[in-house]
Amino acid sequence: MPPLADYHIEVECFQLTKDGESVCGDYFEVRKIVNENRTLAVLSDGLGSGIKANLLSTITATMALKFFSEDMNLSHASRIIMDTLPVCEERKISYATFTAVDIRHDGRVRIIEMDNPSFVHLRNGRVEKHESSVIESVNWPGRSMVYSEFQLAPEDRIVFVSDGVTQAGIGGQELPFGWGDNNLADFVSQAVERSPDVSAARLSSLVVKTALSKNAKSRCVDDTSCASIYFRRPRKTVMASGPPFHKESDAVMARLFDSFEGRKLICGGTTASILGRELEQDIEVDLSTVSQKLPPLSRMKGVEAITEGILTLTELCSYLESGLQLGVDQSVKTLGRVLMESDYILFLIGTRVNEAHQDPSLPVDLEIRRNVLKRIMKLLEEKFNKSVVYRYL
Repeated sequence: MPPLADYHIEVECFQLTKDGESVCGDYFEVRKIVNENRTLAVLSDGLGSGIKANLLSTITATMALKFFSEDMNLSHASRIIMDTLPVCEERKISYATFTAVDIRHDGRVRIIEMDNPSFVHLRNGRVEKHESSVIESVNWPGRSMVYSEFQLAPEDRIVFVSDGVTQAGIGGQELPFGWGDNNLADFVSQAVERSPDVSAARLSSLVVKTALSKNAKSRCVDDTSCASIYFRRPRKTVMASGPPFHKESDAVMARLFDSFEGRKLICGGTTASILGRELEQDIEVDLSTVSQKLPPLSRMKGVEAITEGILTLTELCSYLESGLQLGVDQSVKTLGRVLMESDYILFLIGTRVNEAHQDPSLPVDLEIRRNVLKRIMKLLEEKFNKSVVYRYL
């Protein structure tokens, strides 16, 4: 069973499209390079707005991701990008700006910026300043990129934005020169101080919506984006489901389950009975969660929730496939909530066949537990970007 990572990189972006436009001229993309334990994030701002700006920012971000994902010499890669990107003939500026962040899972980070507002690095409530180097273009005089490299610590945050944020309110009485980099940094610092565990998604949303409030009548006068990175300890969950193939493995499952440092779920009455017996814990049914479709939740000390097995797992699979949009029973909603709040999930899967699941009178789509769990794990990885580890017993 492979170990879970020591740190988690939570990356989110919140964007608003300029009023009157159908698409956002800013483009954001995240790419994980699993075999290198790296996460890349790029935010690009296309010149102008609408479809043309979106096309320019998409091309720029895609190019940056391609070069940086290959982990080539950054100075060389940066010069290739600068020499390749076109320049507006009238205004003599780049058709698109960008910020690219490359984080390894040990906390080493490299950031390249070309004409975007400066990134904010927050540690212990304070904005950190870093030495940076400038990479000049050989073929385009005046075109350059700023390169920064440093080490992250747990609970650090990085915030980077398009100029729709820093230029919010520009020309008005209160902010004639716009909201600006310093106000952005102060706002991020205060937001994290108020809520130290605020998610990357929530922080991005707060920044954009606050910037928007600086504009006259809170109009979105420019494409406005904020990307947020939260470097923290992973939130872990273990889910046990199905009795082990050999009875002597009951104790193994119980030991793995009990020693796991994180939240705990059990799916299946037989599984719950085994773990309750091995761990000498009582199980109580929560009658407040009774429904017409699924059996109620049960409780055991140290366990977030105990549900019925195959029926609940099948409903959970449908719930995940719908993007959490289906109306579901409390037991499925509880499982979904815990899984969504987790970064790394360990599945302990018993492989003993339950004869009840072979009953031909049961619904045709009622798959064997193992296959349902495979679908659930695939959804969690591909649709919800979770890290999944499993062990068959």
